[in-house]
Amino acid sequence: MPIRQLSETMINQIAAGEVIERPASVVKELVENALDAGATRIEIVTAGGGLNLIRVSDDGLGIPEKELALAIARHCTSKLADNIHDIRSLGFRGEALPSIGSVARLSIRSRTASSENAAEIGIDGGRVSAVRPAAANRGTTVEVRDLFFATPARLKFMKGERAESSAIGDVIKRIAIAFPAVRFTLAGPDRSTLELPATDDSPEGRLRRVAQVMGADFPDNAIAIDATRDGVHLAGHVSVPSFTRANALQQYAYVNGRPVRDKLIAGAIRGAFADVLPRDRHAVTVLFLTLDPAIVDVNVHPAKADVRFRDPGLVRGLIVGAIREALANAGIRAATTGAAGMMAAFRPGAASYAHGGPANGHRSYEAAYRASGFAGFDPARSPQRPLDMGGGFGEDEQAAFDAGPLHSADARAGQNEAAETLLGTALGAARAQVHENYIVAQTRDSLVIVDQHAAHERLVYEALKNALHARAVPSQMLLLPEIVDLPEEDAERLAMHSETLARFGLGIERFGPGAVAVRETPSMLGETNVQQLVRDLADEIADNDTVDTLKERLDRIAATMACHGSVRSGRLLKPEEMNALLRQMEATPGSGTCNHGRPTYIELKLADIERLFGRR
Repeated sequence: MPIRQLSETMINQIAAGEVIERPASVVKELVENALDAGATRIEIVTAGGGLNLIRVSDDGLGIPEKELALAIARHCTSKLADNIHDIRSLGFRGEALPSIGSVARLSIRSRTASSENAAEIGIDGGRVSAVRPAAANRGTTVEVRDLFFATPARLKFMKGERAESSAIGDVIKRIAIAFPAVRFTLAGPDRSTLELPATDDSPEGRLRRVAQVMGADFPDNAIAIDATRDGVHLAGHVSVPSFTRANALQQYAYVNGRPVRDKLIAGAIRGAFADVLPRDRHAVTVLFLTLDPAIVDVNVHPAKADVRFRDPGLVRGLIVGAIREALANAGIRAATTGAAGMMAAFRPGAASYAHGGPANGHRSYEAAYRASGFAGFDPARSPQRPLDMGGGFGEDEQAAFDAGPLHSADARAGQNEAAETLLGTALGAARAQVHENYIVAQTRDSLVIVDQHAAHERLVYEALKNALHARAVPSQMLLLPEIVDLPEEDAERLAMHSETLARFGLGIERFGPGAVAVRETPSMLGETNVQQLVRDLADEIADNDTVDTLKERLDRIAATMACHGSVRSGRLLKPEEMNALLRQMEATPGSGTCNHGRPTYIELKLADIERLFGRR
C-alpha cells in the first residue's frame, strides 16, 4: 500500500482514540475549557451515561463569533504562547473539540460580554456547518450527542450506563476539589443531581469543598499539610492513620491545579503511611503541589493524566517528609468513626455488629447471663430489655462470665481522684483495667478505652526504630563476597547509592561491567537472599531513586521484635503503670495505631454517652 496523506476526519478520529476514551473524557475536556475561560458556574447535564447527551454550560468569557470556526480546528488554542514549557492552563493541545466532533454530533453556542448576540457552530461526524446566529446568555454551551456514532466499534467497549455515569461523577468531583470558588451542578435523567456550592480559595474554603465531595467525616479526621522545599510547595490534608479506605480512589493529587494520577505521588503516599496503616488499607488524602511550570512536564499523556517532574526525588521526599512530620506534630488522634461504631453498637437493633459464631473463644452475654443462675428470665423476650440481645455491642462469646470473678484493676484504689492535670490530658487519667487488656480512662469530656498490648507495641516499635536509624546499622561481613549480575545501568545506580546503603549495613561495590559485589549485609536480616535484595533495591532506585526497600525490611524486623516484646494481653497493670502508658502514648508520634494499623484506643465523648441515655 503506497504512503498517502490521511484525511482531516481520519486524523481527528485517531486523535479521538487517544483523548476521548469514554464519556467521562469528554466531560473532563469540556469542563477544563470552561475553567480556563474563567467560569464561576458550570452546569453539566448527561443522558444515557453520556453516550446520548452531554451538555456543559458555563458563564465564562465566551468565544467571539469570528473565532468559532478556529475553536473546532485542530491545533488551534488560545491557551498556549510560544513556550511549551510554560503551561499555566488546564488545556493547551487544541485537540479536544475537533476530536469530539469527529466521532459525535457537536454544537457550540457562545456569547462574549461585549457582544449583543450569540453565535453557534456545529460539527457532525467531522462535517462542519456554517456559523449562524443564536440566542444565549454570556458564556458557552457545548452539547455533544450520539457519542461514537461515527465509530460504532468503540461503543462495544463502553461499560453500562450506570458505570459511565459514575465515572462522569468521579471526574467532576476530582476537578471540583481544585476549584472551590466555582459552583458545579451535575444532573440528568440517568443520575441523581449533584450540587457543589461555591466556597472560596482559602484553606477553610477548600476544606469545605473537600467535605462536600468526600463527606463530612473527612475534615474531622484530617491533618493539615503545609511544607515547602526548594521552590516546591505542598499543601492539603491527609487522614489520621485510623481513618482509612479499602482502595486508593479517595487519594486526590493536583499539580498546579491539574488533577493527576501519578504513580510517583501515589508511591510517596504509600511510603509516608507505610508503618501506620493496616495491610490492604489506604489513607484518604487531598494534596496540592505548586511549582514552577518549567520544572514539570504535563505534555506526557494525551489526556494529561500523568506528569513528569524534573527532580522526582525532591517531590517524593517532600511528600513523604511533610506527611510524616504532620502525623508526628498532630499528636495522638483517633478516627471519629471508632466512636461512631461504638455508638451504633450500643443502640438497640444494631445487628450488623453481631457475630454469627464464636468470637475469640468467648460466650455471648446472653448465654453468660443464663449461666449465672437466672434461667427463669429470658432477656430476649423481656419488654424491658435495654438492647437487642441478638446483636449489639456484646461479643457473641464472652468466656469471662462463666470463668469466675472478672479480673480487673481499679486505678483509683487506695488513692484520691486523679489530679486535674491528668484529666486535662489527651488520654486522661486511668480509672480501671478490664478483661486484663483494656484500660478505661477519663478526660474532662470523654471516656477512653485503650488496648494495652496494641499501644505498648507501638511504643516499643518507635523506640526500636529511633535506635535503629540514629546510627549506622550493624553489619555482618560475608565470608565470600556475593557477586550479583545486573544490567549496567542498574549496577551504576547502586554504586551511586553505595554510601546510603552502607549506613543501612549493606556494603556493595562495583565488580566489573554489569555486576556488583556484596561484602556486608545488615546483621538484623540474618540469613537473607542477597541476590533478590540487591535486585529489589535496583528496581526501586530505577523507579523512585530511593533505597526504602532495605529500610522497610529493617523496620519490619523491628515491628516483629516490638510485637513480642510489648505488654501482653492478660497482664494486670498497676495504676501508675496504666497512667505511664497513657503519657507515653501522648508523647509518641503515630501511637493512635499499632504496628499492624489497628487502632490503639477509642474515645467516646461525654455528649455521646449522654445521648445514649436520653439526656440529650
